[in-house]
Amino acid sequence: MSSPSSSPTRVVLLTGPSGSGKSSLAARSGLPVLRLDDFYKEADDPSLPLVDGSSDIDWDSPLSWDADAAVAAIAELCAAGRTDVPVYDIATSSRTGTESLDIARTPLFIAEGIFAADVAARCQELGLLADAICLRGRPSTTFRRRLARDLREGRKSVPFLLRRGLRLMRAERGIVARHVALGAHACAGDEALGRLAAAAAGRHRATASA
Repeated sequence: MSSPSSSPTRVVLLTGPSGSGKSSLAARSGLPVLRLDDFYKEADDPSLPLVDGSSDIDWDSPLSWDADAAVAAIAELCAAGRTDVPVYDIATSSRTGTESLDIARTPLFIAEGIFAADVAARCQELGLLADAICLRGRPSTTFRRRLARDLREGRKSVPFLLRRGLRLMRAERGIVARHVALGAHACAGDEALGRLAAAAAGRHRATASA
């Protein structure tokens, strides 16, 4: 039997609607965390999608995000225990530099972000996936939490945040359903922590959808 130190490093993908509590739960877990929001495209990228019928950039579309770079970073962390990741400023929609993320010999880490489920199948194919979890709660609670955070951090203009928040509140159940279809297990925070503990003990492996 392999010793814990020789076990392969794997990732738990933690997703859910914006404001669902992913970052807080990841911090509570005590595991190393890769912030997938840092792989957003920059504001001048011509491939950025727009919200239908609006001039607003659709930052909630997977097309606003660099999935290939995110998967490469996950794979490098699993193989080498460290990787360089961009530092992204949401307020200016730009990358302001890079930083090194070193998880050393940790056998499990979390990659969290609203697009995490979009790479679940690829991580599964690469043999890197320990679990994929989608945080689920009340849309009204998520709306309040998201708006308070975004206003506190000055992420975008107030009108933009209100438009986005109301749109996401109406779409929240569909967002969760999409993540489930991509292979994530939808649950509340307490169950998510239990699944993280099980993954850390090597007792659970998710099977992502193709």
